[in-house]
Amino acid sequence: MKMKRLQRIPQAILLTLVISGAADAQTCFPPARPFVPNDSVAIAEFADLISQDFETYIHDVQAYFRCLDEERARAFEEAREVSQDYARFLQGQGDGNR
Repeated sequence: MKMKRLQRIPQAILLTLVISGAADAQTCFPPARPFVPNDSVAIAEFADLISQDFETYIHDVQAYFRCLDEERARAFEEAREVSQDYARFLQGQGDGNR
């Protein structure tokens, strides 16, 4: 009975990490590439819209890069914390086996 309970502890820890990690993690969505028609008449006709699409893309891709940088920093910090938790866990296991 005690062994079954002990087997569920890692599952509970993993579930907690997945749920809390998903809540903290950002989802960074890349912007859509601007559409440029192949037809030179359409390009001339819609030049203002096409130009605005490029400006919007440049703005959005910069925000996307910032999001990726923030998520990368968050993931590194989380990995560092998990590594420390794991070291404490292993140390605790060693203490319990004595």
